Amino acid sequence: MKVSVIVPVYNVEKHLKRCLDSLLAQTLQEIEVIAIDDGSTDSSLEILQDYAKTFGKLKCVSKKNGGLSDARNYGLSCASGEYVGYVDSDDFVDPDMFEVMYREAKEHGSDIVECNLHHTYANYEDTEIMVKYYKPEEFLCFGRHIAWNKIYRRAWLLETGIQFPFGLIYEDVSFFSKLAPYIRRYDYVDIAPVHYVQRSGSLNNLSSTSTIQILDILRDILDFYKVKGFFGQYSSQLEYMYARILLCSSFARMCRIRDKTCRKEALRANYNELAETFPDWRKNHVLRTDKSINALFMRMQNRYTYRMFCAVFPVLLRLKRWFGPKWAE
Repeated sequence: MKVSVIVPVYNVEKHLKRCLDSLLAQTLQEIEVIAIDDGSTDSSLEILQDYAKTFGKLKCVSKKNGGLSDARNYGLSCASGEYVGYVDSDDFVDPDMFEVMYREAKEHGSDIVECNLHHTYANYEDTEIMVKYYKPEEFLCFGRHIAWNKIYRRAWLLETGIQFPFGLIYEDVSFFSKLAPYIRRYDYVDIAPVHYVQRSGSLNNLSSTSTIQILDILRDILDFYKVKGFFGQYSSQLEYMYARILLCSSFARMCRIRDKTCRKEALRANYNELAETFPDWRKNHVLRTDKSINALFMRMQNRYTYRMFCAVFPVLLRLKRWFGPKWAE
């Protein structure tokens, strides 16, 4: 078996067939699709069982609900492929995805191969093109911390012992950040075969007090680097990653929390986490030399300007929802 594709499934009956059809249509023949039903209460399990009867490449495993991370970890224990990939059950992929990525991996002996992706909305798509990085330091600072646009050499992945964190969202940030120091060979393909479906009700689009879990994820990453003896080597990159996540992506999600009191508490904890963990973050040499828009925004921030952004951004986001149909998606 060349590639095992792990698909966590939980209550996605409306989208599951499209995902499965795209995986079972792969041009790579030596492939297995391992669908982990994570205690679905809709018809997802029945759909999986029907597909498994028809398609020998599909393995259907049912387990008690434990969340996305638990399903992915369980799926890896069932895999036999030389490489493994992860696909979310409400997304879909192009037919040549795993053939192209596997060919690249075999040619170079890659630990990881990454591809581009589409953000797929109801009426349009936009394509996200990667910037290519090759060093662990670069992965921590600028890499795309997502699991499902990559394949991983299974023996190497098992050797690292890295798993997705149980019971927390932002599991991909933890997974990729912890893998970074172990990566020896990282390669890319220029295709964009992943269609990342944007649903207003999906987990990643729901902004609630659960967004505060990013703080637990980041603390766990720092603890991991300290326990494994990596912190001294990567402290500057971890500091930058902390600042980038807390002042950019995490900040944006917390600004979308509808309850004003909860939003204020989350945003306050967000900045305090950065200031208390890395008091001198503004002096970070990566931040000072990075010319991206995100870095410019980060350099503008201190305790006073952050409070201003906390007041202004939720208003801008509401205007965006009201007046911009395309933005609102």
